[in-house]
Amino acid sequence: MRKILTSTLLLSASLIANIAIHKEISEKKAQIAQLQTSLSTLEASLPVVVKKKDNSFITHAEFGFINTSGNTDTRAYNLDLKINKSWDKHHLNFLLDAQYSDDKGIEKNNKYLIESQYNYEIREKISFDYLLGYKKDKFSGYNYQLYTGPGAKYKAIEEKNHNLILVGNILYTQDELERPKLKNDYTSFRVKGVYKWQILENLKFTQDINYRVEVDEMDNYFVYSKSSFVSKISDLFSFGIAYKIDYVNTPPESISHTDKTLTANLIIDY
Repeated sequence: MRKILTSTLLLSASLIANIAIHKEISEKKAQIAQLQTSLSTLEASLPVVVKKKDNSFITHAEFGFINTSGNTDTRAYNLDLKINKSWDKHHLNFLLDAQYSDDKGIEKNNKYLIESQYNYEIREKISFDYLLGYKKDKFSGYNYQLYTGPGAKYKAIEEKNHNLILVGNILYTQDELERPKLKNDYTSFRVKGVYKWQILENLKFTQDINYRVEVDEMDNYFVYSKSSFVSKISDLFSFGIAYKIDYVNTPPESISHTDKTLTANLIIDY
């Protein structure tokens, strides 16, 4: 009889414990459901953050100006403008490099370069490239230089602080000489390298160099180099120093081979 009572008490205690556990589980589930409902309500009340699309325009503008008066009366302007747009696997780049200077109203320098490049990404590091360029330099002996043609772009280095891009193009080229006024049409090849080094968080070094040469006449070649240091001032503004070398191996008439320019610029990125 005692054993039966003991077994009955143990069974009753077990049933009561199970009922209490199930009740606690039900209460916890109800609390979780209530918390999920509250979380959904809070998420719905948060403001919507509009992210910048990756196909928007990115603009980089460098502007330099020097003006002197008194014993000398000179003005000098420098403008470097780059506009990039990307969508899907397509990339479009536009570049304007313009310089002007005068001394007492007499022009000393007046030139500009316009280039547009289209890239289509074939693989992660390799892209098809098409280049169109037009250069006009009043004191170079050329009325203009025009070149266009396809090529390939390769991302050689992609690291946190170091980037190197290499581009090669086969070009149809047309140069119009000033004196005598005649046109020279030929096939040329251009290779270009752009290296970027993030030295410090707010200091970057960039080296841009390209070499263009006539295929049938290797002495007819052109070299352009731009070395620059850029220091970030704010999210929008930076200060930069750039040194440019524009070299022509066989210039028309008796014009100098090399044109060198040192500029200090205010830079705007947006």
